[in-house]
Amino acid sequence: MSDAPSFAPHPLDHLVLPVGSLDEARARLAALGFIVAPTGIHPFGTVNCCVFLADGTYLEPLAVGNAGDASLAIASGNVFVGRDRLYRNSRGDDGFSAVVLGTADALADNARYVEAGLSAGQVLDFSRAFTDADGKSETASFRLAFAGDANPDAFLFACERVNAPNVDRTALQAHGNGALGMVEIIAVSDAPSGQERLIHTATRARPDDERRPCIDFNLANARLSVLEPAAFEARFGLPAGAPSKLRFAAIVFSVRSAAAVAKLLAAGAIEHDIRDNDVVVPPAPGQGAAFIFREMS
Repeated sequence: MSDAPSFAPHPLDHLVLPVGSLDEARARLAALGFIVAPTGIHPFGTVNCCVFLADGTYLEPLAVGNAGDASLAIASGNVFVGRDRLYRNSRGDDGFSAVVLGTADALADNARYVEAGLSAGQVLDFSRAFTDADGKSETASFRLAFAGDANPDAFLFACERVNAPNVDRTALQAHGNGALGMVEIIAVSDAPSGQERLIHTATRARPDDERRPCIDFNLANARLSVLEPAAFEARFGLPAGAPSKLRFAAIVFSVRSAAAVAKLLAAGAIEHDIRDNDVVVPPAPGQGAAFIFREMS
């Protein structure tokens, strides 16, 4: 690992969840008790319907809205769209492709990625319209820097909010399931220790515990855990899936009441399991990752 000066870890900003259809994702997320934002349209062929949480993080279900525009973007070197296609070709249209870190300087992050030999491609600058629940629209601008390797199943990137609209998202954060934020991201790897350099470079967080079968990285506002397949299955009672160098697999949400979540899921006939303090919902169409709801004291 590099002997470069230490920096404070980046915070978790959001997660990218490829979906085959925004309508399917919207219906699934609503059934799980989430409020879903209006559709956002990117200028390079992809579309999203985000779920915003009170801790400032959010989910980004991502679909291809215009295949022609997406192909043109990939041909021009757009890493965001290119990695989305790589993921879909490897894992299908429903999944969890990227962890996104908040940053104040994406160019500096990109320089670190290049120096480490872990840049996934050129920096991306773009703007798009943002509409809140009341129909108020403003322009949001972003700068993204990408970290990754040849593994198509996962990448990480830094997101600088160059222009952040002053939009009141309170109504979009009042989720029926009581979700308040994200406290842990779970990845599965056939060799967790082999992912240390990539994750450290992207997040600026050093591993909390390098003992197999799990390595934990404490971000500024959440934990990123990398588990061996057997450890993932033992912890959550879910299959780890096909072998992978690194694959993001589960999201742990903090909620007001685990019992209330379980009641909501039972009323909707949604498959779930209770494991210790967690309510575990396996992946489903429109929900490409396992969702774990945890009551926080």
